[in-house]
Amino acid sequence: MNPSKLTGVHYRIKFGLIVGLLISMTIISCGGDKTEETPASNASSKGIGPVSSVTLGTLDQSMADRGKKQFEAKCSACHKFEEKVVGPALQDVTLRRTPEWIMNMILNPIEMTQKDPIGQELLGEHLTQMTFQNIKEEEAREILEYFRKMDLK
Repeated sequence: MNPSKLTGVHYRIKFGLIVGLLISMTIISCGGDKTEETPASNASSKGIGPVSSVTLGTLDQSMADRGKKQFEAKCSACHKFEEKVVGPALQDVTLRRTPEWIMNMILNPIEMTQKDPIGQELLGEHLTQMTFQNIKEEEAREILEYFRKMDLK
């Protein structure tokens, strides 16, 4: 169609398309298509793996000390508490995730990132698969205790 013959209707249609496109781009760039992760949505998630129940008591310092050694040997290359390295920063992880979820992520990272919604989201955000470190359940519990100690600071 010859541009000189465009009517007011044509201009309104073009204007509407441009405005709609700009609104869509703004919503996407602001994260409007992404659901916010709330503590309530994570409060009951236990993840996928061998751990279905964890009983927490007062902080066990000797268990936390063993967990620190495990963490330093097997986790610290990819994780820090205050900042993202390869994997996410871990500060306040015990406030964001259930104990069962944390232990299942440590023990079963491949399946967690394939099937657990939170694990999938983390993989999408950090773009690196957490590797299986051949950690036993008792060691994962010690690491969890170390995380609890770090989150009390």
